[in-house]
Amino acid sequence: MTSVHEVAKYFLTLGDEDAGDFLSNLKLQKLCYYSQGFHLALFGKPLFYDRIEAWQHGPVVPDLYHLYKVHGSGAIPMPHGFDITAIDEPVRGLLNEVYNTYGQFSAWKLRNMTHGEAPWVQAFGRGAGAEIATSSMQDFFKTLLVE
Repeated sequence: MTSVHEVAKYFLTLGDEDAGDFLSNLKLQKLCYYSQGFHLALFGKPLFYDRIEAWQHGPVVPDLYHLYKVHGSGAIPMPHGFDITAIDEPVRGLLNEVYNTYGQFSAWKLRNMTHGEAPWVQAFGRGAGAEIATSSMQDFFKTLLVE
């Protein structure tokens, strides 16, 4: 099992701030959400056990949000001393695929995308801060898999 903090650090190592490709807290949250969803769809189990909630600006892992909120909407610095091999190769492959597919979009584009997706819509309909069910994510993300 991978922790959401390892997933976040992995994504942070992929950004190229010099090229204007940086990760804000908002964008990082969405990449973690997409990673969880596709992992559920592909492997039938969570990538990490941290709760994902439906907040006003889309899916959020509260613990991760609070860790990085000090950066506001700016770039989160690359982690120092993070060993990417701490994450299994199949998981790294999935994270790379998520980053290559969704990392190209701005934080606000990702926010708007999640607002049109069933897992966030259903949870937010129960009220801001409601948990996004892994079963809802698994069902939705299975529909996005290419056979």
